[in-house]
Amino acid sequence: MPTDHTNDLWDASHRPWPLPKLPWGMQQSWNHALFIHYPIQLNTLRKLVPDTLALDSYDGWGWIGLVAFDMDNVKFRGLPAAPSFPELNVRTYVTINDKPGVYFFSLDATNLPMVVFARKLCHLPYAHASMERQQSESEHTHHFSSARKSDPSILLDCSYRKISEPYLAEAGSFDEWLTERYCFYTTSRNGKIVRCDILHRPWPLQHAEAEIRDNTMLSGQGIHVESVPPILHYSKGVDVRVWPLLRA
Repeated sequence: MPTDHTNDLWDASHRPWPLPKLPWGMQQSWNHALFIHYPIQLNTLRKLVPDTLALDSYDGWGWIGLVAFDMDNVKFRGLPAAPSFPELNVRTYVTINDKPGVYFFSLDATNLPMVVFARKLCHLPYAHASMERQQSESEHTHHFSSARKSDPSILLDCSYRKISEPYLAEAGSFDEWLTERYCFYTTSRNGKIVRCDILHRPWPLQHAEAEIRDNTMLSGQGIHVESVPPILHYSKGVDVRVWPLLRA
């Protein structure tokens, strides 16, 4: 099993490469996360991702992930935290120079100033959305809904809950491959690929079940995955530090 790192919140020894020799810029908490993963043919995925990014695959398949969570304690270094807000990401997995990371197709959020900031300065495809997560304490069930402001037909409506005890993904396992990603890649205004490094403890995962009542987050953006039941995980969450963008 990987190390829990409980004695040092910002221990980086589990990361596959060193952190940048720069101060971190932002701190966040990603809480009550639902991971929804679908397999996708690599030749289909290749048409959706910039050619400069090498696709990651597991057992010959690409994977598309939807991650719904609460963004808490969001603050720039030295400044107070912004109000919490829910977020929904659509992503896949890529690598450059042996640094595996995430490529985002979209990031929907309710916090309009953060959406504008991230689009302009972080070159991320954020969209403003109406979104809500509620929790039923008696049944430990989370109810999540999101609809994009610019196109309300792009939406997710689901309920989910954990169905196992927490665990840390085994080294080399599929769960680790899906979740333990310590950077994202995006394209700058001049067309160059840039990398953003992050640091958090390994995700405390739990197996999950979900009732997905409506999901057009993929098809509404031209992403067509295999028609199979998704792989589901829940996590109570992690605290995160984010570094400035660097040339990949």
